[in-house]
Amino acid sequence: MAEDGKEESVSAEDSDLTAADSTMESCTLLRRMEICVAEAEKRSGKNAVNIQETFTVYLIETRPMDAVAEGRNPAPESLWRRYSEFELLRNYLIVTYPYIVVPPLPEKRAEFVWHKLSADNMDPDFVERRRVGLENFLLRVASHPVLSNDKILFHFLTEEHGWKEVVYETGFQAKADSRLRALSATFRVRNPDKRFMEMKHYSDELQAHTSQLLRARARVADRLYGVYKVHGNYGRVFSEWSAIEREMGDGLQSAGHHMDAYAASIDDILEEEEHYADQMKEYLFYAEALRAVCRKHELTQFELEMASQDLISKKQQREELATGIVRTFSFKGMTNKLFGQEAPEQREARLKLLEELIAEGEDTVKEKTVECEEHVEKAWVDMQRFKEQKDKDLREALINYAVMQISMCKKGIQVWSNAKECFLKM
Repeated sequence: MAEDGKEESVSAEDSDLTAADSTMESCTLLRRMEICVAEAEKRSGKNAVNIQETFTVYLIETRPMDAVAEGRNPAPESLWRRYSEFELLRNYLIVTYPYIVVPPLPEKRAEFVWHKLSADNMDPDFVERRRVGLENFLLRVASHPVLSNDKILFHFLTEEHGWKEVVYETGFQAKADSRLRALSATFRVRNPDKRFMEMKHYSDELQAHTSQLLRARARVADRLYGVYKVHGNYGRVFSEWSAIEREMGDGLQSAGHHMDAYAASIDDILEEEEHYADQMKEYLFYAEALRAVCRKHELTQFELEMASQDLISKKQQREELATGIVRTFSFKGMTNKLFGQEAPEQREARLKLLEELIAEGEDTVKEKTVECEEHVEKAWVDMQRFKEQKDKDLREALINYAVMQISMCKKGIQVWSNAKECFLKM
């Protein structure tokens, strides 16, 4: 009975959380504003060190959702942003909301490319895919129950000038954790939350598997491209052969046209495939975002453990000073034995200082405990939200990819069926 009661309680809590999440999602920026990255444009200019450079800017358009819902179609507000500004926005979000799995940006330079795909970051096809990725990033952030209500995000979308100054005024860079501190915490933390250790291990595995999948897909694309293009040889041979045949000529020529069309179709097929590859890449980069939240937990837990250890040490020093009994070896204890005990005034002064340090240490431990508990609670909620999103997105992407492959095979069968009909008419 007690277990039943507990289950009912947990169920009620889950319902409350779901209701709360629904309320928060209804207040997201995406419910109030239509957002898109409409186009990309190549520009030239001088950088910070006065060197001429070529770069790409992206046009962000926004429109109030209430105007769209009412049937009005006002001209969208628009502004241009560079990729580096998207990076600045994301870095700010990572530091400001360390308990959130912040959506990743699309790749800065092409990875996992097959040989016919350009790795040049100024290539028009790559720039277009990055434009789609940047729009997806903004939609992810603008639909997040917490991130979407950030004022800096709103400035990014609506204020073309002065936006960077507003970001830097927040002082977020000073709050950023150094990689050395995070690495030290990883190896020295004693009692991390097991759920976060498991999630960190999962993020490593997710990254490894998505990398392997993308490499396999690139190899398959290479081979598939070659197979399709080789079919063009059938087209050439059938067309040339038709020129010397009187009765068979029309059938051979028609079959040759079907083969030429089949060979040319691979370009559109692999272009569509890149869309699914980009969806997989998003979760390749999401793995690092997930790992960052886990590292932050390790760091907050490590700082709590260090503060607790320091407090224990101070209390032990106070006890030894008050009783005169030294329980652990120390240089101070050795000097007391060699040169005698310190004067009562010195002892009282040290005791007073220790009391002050202990009071400060207790406050620090309380603060670190609250910080650690809040991070664990908030991060776990967002990790569960991310997990649901991931399962839904990857399932949909893999199903659509399979459907595309089936369609591709059916087109191949249709081409050979058409060729067969041409041969039967000869």
